[in-house]
Amino acid sequence: MSDLTVTQREKLIADLRLVVADAEELLKMTADEVGEAAVGLRERLQERLSQARHRLLTLQSAVTDNAKAAGRAADDYVHDHPWQSVAIGAGVGVLVGLLLARR
Repeated sequence: MSDLTVTQREKLIADLRLVVADAEELLKMTADEVGEAAVGLRERLQERLSQARHRLLTLQSAVTDNAKAAGRAADDYVHDHPWQSVAIGAGVGVLVGLLLARR
């Protein structure tokens, strides 16, 4: 999972949340089914949903931790190299200005 970008991870988290919500809704809709197979299926699905929630929370925690670490690293760099940070910001601003002026 370390090869995923932050955007891909966030999309994966959102997709997993939708899947979990849909599965929970399906469980509620089939609650009146009383067959042995239906009961067994609901129990397996509930177990897998519980596992999926746990993995989702773990993934979300990892993404949050990575984002916080990146923010701290950027903050430390700016505090350690203030003039270089200003120069980088000005350079990016000039490039964006040039690109916008060309349109």
